[in-house]
Amino acid sequence: MKVLVTVKEVAEVQDDFEIEGTEIGSQYLDYDLNEWDDYAIEEGVQISENVDDVEVVTVTIGPERSDETIRMALAKGADRAVRVWDEALAEADLLDVGAKVQLLRAVVEEEDPDLILSGVQAGDDAFGATGVALADAIDFEWAAVVNHLDFDADESVAHVHRELEGGVDEVTDVETPAVLTIQTGINEPRYASLRGIRQAQSKEIAPMDLDDLGLSPADVESDLALTGMYEPETESDATYFEGSPEEEAAQLGDVLREKGVSQ
Repeated sequence: MKVLVTVKEVAEVQDDFEIEGTEIGSQYLDYDLNEWDDYAIEEGVQISENVDDVEVVTVTIGPERSDETIRMALAKGADRAVRVWDEALAEADLLDVGAKVQLLRAVVEEEDPDLILSGVQAGDDAFGATGVALADAIDFEWAAVVNHLDFDADESVAHVHRELEGGVDEVTDVETPAVLTIQTGINEPRYASLRGIRQAQSKEIAPMDLDDLGLSPADVESDLALTGMYEPETESDATYFEGSPEEEAAQLGDVLREKGVSQ
């Protein structure tokens, strides 16, 4: 059985930053593994621990910088990784879901997985559509927002619980091959052990470009463009208190009395 896990590196903005054109300056960004994908990785690794003869492969769309994030996934138990990048992708302002699906579909054709796990959404763009769109493109069964997962004896059917609106929990069966988008809370992602970090250094990260995937720049053209970026204006004033805790408490009391909240 082969489990393919989509992994995304997301940028976290520092408290103090500056906008440069339509981007936040790279010096103000810290990169990390997408939270939802962390749960997907853990679910894939748990499957490999509980089922015989399972290979867990991660796939990432990102530049060489993202190798550090990919190594973290490998340190947590994934067996090997694929990283997709190309000059044509670097020129895009923002890859839309359609472009990502074209890239991932080509990787799926190469890897031929039995199960694809994807985080419900990414912490940066929050589209929440890539996993389901990929399932449609490759004609796999799918289930979204999965918060519990079991398999039958021959791994041909996944028994999943899905989190729906209003706190409703749906139980359904999905035949493999399938795409499942994983919700946070389905498990407890492990920390990478020192041994795992060392082992990750020798695990394969296979770089692939558009030529390797049999795609052209036209195949991954994005319909999204960033036209501007700005900090929203503050809609209300904030009062900052300074001094010792006692002085700040006294100042707060004065404000509350002025507002008629307390006597």
